[in-house]
Amino acid sequence: MTSADQKKKSAAQAALKLVFPGMRLGLGTGSTASAFVTLLGEKVREGLDIIAVPTSEDTRRLAEARGIRLTTLDETPTLDLCVDGADEVDPVLNLIKGGGGALLREKIVAQASARMVVIVDDTKLSDNLGGFPLPVEVVPFGARATVMSIDEATRRHGIGGAIVRREIGGAPFVTDNNMHIYDCHYRNIPDPALLAADIASIAGVAEHGLFAGIASTVVVGTDDGVEIMGQPI
Repeated sequence: MTSADQKKKSAAQAALKLVFPGMRLGLGTGSTASAFVTLLGEKVREGLDIIAVPTSEDTRRLAEARGIRLTTLDETPTLDLCVDGADEVDPVLNLIKGGGGALLREKIVAQASARMVVIVDDTKLSDNLGGFPLPVEVVPFGARATVMSIDEATRRHGIGGAIVRREIGGAPFVTDNNMHIYDCHYRNIPDPALLAADIASIAGVAEHGLFAGIASTVVVGTDDGVEIMGQPI
């Protein structure tokens, strides 16, 4: 049986075929995205000329260590390709992201890109989103009121579940944007696009981890190699 790390690497290697000289890339966050950044760095050392926008400080540090030339969306506001991971993927390419806490920057970069390609191992596939808790990035001011509004909105959809502030060592997890993450344990999200719109409309919500209709391709690492969902690579 193929290890999870090898599946991630296989997916990353397949996505690397989409990268050409002169491209402007968005670099995702998380273990699978890190595998892509590492492989990309090898190509850069061999002479590949690209420029990239990282979606987190962790990715920025990794990319710099691999010699990848970086820019910002202020300097380079449109990108050719974003390659990122996901925590959960449904059959029509809706995603849950944010396990690493970078969902806001990840979505900004994805929406600034002409194409978003997601790389995952096959454990991330699900018939319905919700098996992975939905992260919501919340402004600290008035957070309790915001969470109550999130709970009310989701219950109108017939969805219920605990909403838990993410913590590390007993202290709130703080994102690169100095905000908090609340993980929503919903188990089943029947209409991701509709729920995404309702949560996004709540004041105090900076962003949520539902990526509905954004990814064009998902590359899945499996025991037998890779499988492609959506647009071919």
